[in-house]
Amino acid sequence: MFTVDTLQFPVLGNHSYLASGPRTAVAVDPPRDIDQVIAAAARRGVRIAYVAETHVHNDYVSGGLELARVTGARYLVPAGAAVSFPHTPVADGDTVTVDEDLVLRALATPGHTPHHTAYVLHEGGRAAAAFTGGSLLIGAVGRPDLVEPRLTEHLARAQHASAHRLADALDDAVRLLPTHGFGSFCASGQGTADETTVGAERAGNAALTKDVDAFVAELLAGLDDVPAYYAHMGPVNAAGPAPVDLTPPEPATADGIAARLAAGEWVVDLRHRVAFAAGHVPGSVNVEADGKLATYLAWLLPWRRPVTLLAASAGQLAHAQRELVRVGIDRPAAAATGDPRSWVGPGERLASHACATFAELAAARAGRGDVVVLDVRRDAERREGHLEPSVHIPVHELRDRVREVPDGVVWVHCAGGTRAAIGASLLDAAGRHVVVVDDGFAAAEDAGLGLRRPASR
Repeated sequence: MFTVDTLQFPVLGNHSYLASGPRTAVAVDPPRDIDQVIAAAARRGVRIAYVAETHVHNDYVSGGLELARVTGARYLVPAGAAVSFPHTPVADGDTVTVDEDLVLRALATPGHTPHHTAYVLHEGGRAAAAFTGGSLLIGAVGRPDLVEPRLTEHLARAQHASAHRLADALDDAVRLLPTHGFGSFCASGQGTADETTVGAERAGNAALTKDVDAFVAELLAGLDDVPAYYAHMGPVNAAGPAPVDLTPPEPATADGIAARLAAGEWVVDLRHRVAFAAGHVPGSVNVEADGKLATYLAWLLPWRRPVTLLAASAGQLAHAQRELVRVGIDRPAAAATGDPRSWVGPGERLASHACATFAELAAARAGRGDVVVLDVRRDAERREGHLEPSVHIPVHELRDRVREVPDGVVWVHCAGGTRAAIGASLLDAAGRHVVVVDDGFAAAEDAGLGLRRPASR
């Protein structure tokens, strides 16, 4: 009898897996912080004999190479992947015996990448689970546009063929265990479940219910923004990521924080947006540790730019470090925790700004003429409905477009408040008067604000 442990990484929207027999196991698409996989194996009392990658990942730094080194496991990487480290290349149809009566078979499933490979786990000669990586997901498929723009349509068509190959090769009851699709920008859409089966996808996944032309047209039309840091993840993974260091960073003093800001370095405050708004180091940026920290900080921060972290507690700092190494932000230049008043020098004051609701925005807009509404959601969200009048600059573009924001008091909103806080802090650092709309977007209509929805609604 085999077991599958699922390791969930909600910030990145990914899952990793440990499939175990009685004595040995295979880890599939492991995270950079491999201690979690090792701990899962220890709880099962098994040895990790194999580490398997479905593809060279574009959205996170893999821990596969280090996990294989530490455990002595064979490192399975698709044969078509151009990597520069020792590994065992696997081609379509290759098999390895994970444990007694437990066999892993490679199944070529190009589409998310040209070399993408799924792995089917057989128990007693019968397929029981399929690790599908970025091919067939829950209600969707992996994006085909992350490798090379000229290959996008070709890979979209390959996704359709690979989905059908999986469905044709496997019974309805086979568990389908994808890596992406739980909030990941690598997915073309988002399912609502943590697991699925081949039969469920056969009945409801567009890749299996629509003809190839209709599927490709719909897939390409729905592609959204690609996080900027994705451009760096593939090369890092192909070269072979270094081991991580999660020890505490150098302590940051008030003078050191001021010097780093003066030098143009980033100082990121990890606290909740309400705490940040109440008092923060002038010039710092607010990216909450409990939000999509890794995604948005890696998207906004210029690659390899030094970053100093400010946290409410040592625990919050440690959590942030672990999230950030997964996207290649390996070592903060420095860090400070505790009372924000200790982060500025004697006689210096913390900066602050207001937080408000959409109802308060409506009242302010009715009573004064200098209100500027800035929508920092993505383009796809904006198309589903937006306030009028409002300026639209997605938060990941705002750093380079601050000068486009009109004069006045800038009320920044997103869908819930997290990205609004990031955007407001960027403007605050640039010397603008800002208000964070810390409210769900559904409240905008209740507040009587002018809302434009698509004509078809």
